[in-house]
Amino acid sequence: MSIFAGFFDDAAVFPPGSKPLPQAVPDHLGHRSAGYGDLVGPLVLAAPALADLGQLVREPVAISVTAPGGPAQVADALARAADLPVHVTGLEVAVPADSSVPEFFAALERVDDVPVFVEVPRDARRAEVIATCAKTGHHAKFRTGGVKAELYPDEAELAAAIVAVVVAGVPFKATAGLHHALRNTDPETGFEQHGFLNLLTATAAARDGASEADLAGLLADRDGAVVARRVSEMDAGARESFRSFGTCSIIEPVTEVVGLGLVPASVLGEGEKA
Repeated sequence: MSIFAGFFDDAAVFPPGSKPLPQAVPDHLGHRSAGYGDLVGPLVLAAPALADLGQLVREPVAISVTAPGGPAQVADALARAADLPVHVTGLEVAVPADSSVPEFFAALERVDDVPVFVEVPRDARRAEVIATCAKTGHHAKFRTGGVKAELYPDEAELAAAIVAVVVAGVPFKATAGLHHALRNTDPETGFEQHGFLNLLTATAAARDGASEADLAGLLADRDGAVVARRVSEMDAGARESFRSFGTCSIIEPVTEVVGLGLVPASVLGEGEKA
């Protein structure tokens, strides 16, 4: 099985892609039936979008539901999903700015049988959130970018977050800003963007006991050949920690890992190459 199995969550409806739901659903099903289908994770939808999903889904589809408003959105989302031909593979729940950590996790105690990825806030609550995830069996979710430069954590901050979850034994997923396989500078915005392969190699290093400084160096590496070699030499253990990341394009990251020699070119049909 490829180390990238189920790695690319289909977040096409979110910015900057912002694909309309009536287009995103059939496109997702097309991705899942393509030669690279095993690499594709669930369709990621915000909880309110489930109200419009019923008329669009005619066959079973795996979804991950985000609850940006916090635990208050979870019960309604699960109730709506129960009436649809969908399989909820995860809930991605944000910690409201005005919520204490104990209050937040108490509200999540009502969730059963669905993995919960808690969006770790970039503030003083981070350590307590990760520690409580470890105690409760919940997973973590990190935002690694956004529409403003300040939404991108730098290498030191992201390295510290990776070490924290790996040491605590908390699996995580990532979202936002991972537009390319390698660390890069966006030519239009000038934003420094993390690479999803850099994040994967840093996770593997953290599992081997590397320091935060070492991880920061791995996150900053822009040498495609070097990063690809590290990925080709790692075992599947890193994916036990780094489960997946949300991408508004499936074809682009698949094409990049093919270009780096990490996935056979045969997975892409002629009409699917970026």
